[in-house]
Amino acid sequence: MNKPVLVSFLVSGDPNPDATLKFMKTLDKYSGVIELGIPFSDPVADGPTIQAADVRALSNGFKIAKSFEVLEEFRKESDTPVILMTYYNPVFKRGIENFVINAKEAGANGLIIVDLPLQEATEYREICKKHEMGTVFLAAPNTPEERLKISDEASTEFLYLISTFGITGARDTFEQMTFDFIKRARTTCKGKICVGFGISKGSHAESLIEQGADGVIVGSAFVDIIKNYGDSEEALLKLEELAKELSDGIEKGYEKRNK
Repeated sequence: MNKPVLVSFLVSGDPNPDATLKFMKTLDKYSGVIELGIPFSDPVADGPTIQAADVRALSNGFKIAKSFEVLEEFRKESDTPVILMTYYNPVFKRGIENFVINAKEAGANGLIIVDLPLQEATEYREICKKHEMGTVFLAAPNTPEERLKISDEASTEFLYLISTFGITGARDTFEQMTFDFIKRARTTCKGKICVGFGISKGSHAESLIEQGADGVIVGSAFVDIIKNYGDSEEALLKLEELAKELSDGIEKGYEKRNK
């Protein structure tokens, strides 16, 4: 990532694997990174929108292996970086090294394991390094300075800044706390920083990039479209429309930052 990017999140298998592949291809036009969530039965960090998407995918019998297959198909047409997002239980059950190898073979560039604390991630990080798999860790506005530095060093792709306290979900506005956090991270961190949780409009993206973020992560706003329009042409049009709005906002924010 040289210029700021849009990181677009989808839940794999929502509402079906073929639709996910079409959605990925549609968002690819405006996305610098695609984050593909592996459905999980207890997604504690996610709000109702993404939880419901996980339920829809799992209710259709979706399995982890299918996420790898979707990514393999996407890789036939695109080299856009893909980060797989999951929770530790499915990784542990499959075996950390086995999971990382499977993800790498499918074409993943990195992994986010939302509920794996940094202090307990030594083995996971070593395995990722061994197989050249990127890592992404998360930091919140109340993350202490020293931990922020360590999280930055541990994140080989980018550090995921949680914009606020709580769970995922679209919001109307952001508090000053979010902008202060970006500025603090920009000063403290050496790697890329991307901001997620609550971003749903071009104006959001513009303001966060202007403050110094290297990317914005958008999930619930895209998943809401999929919930409302399902596997349809209308969904593809709405996804592309929002992705363009966000991309334009990123560009405006970058221009303001560099004036």
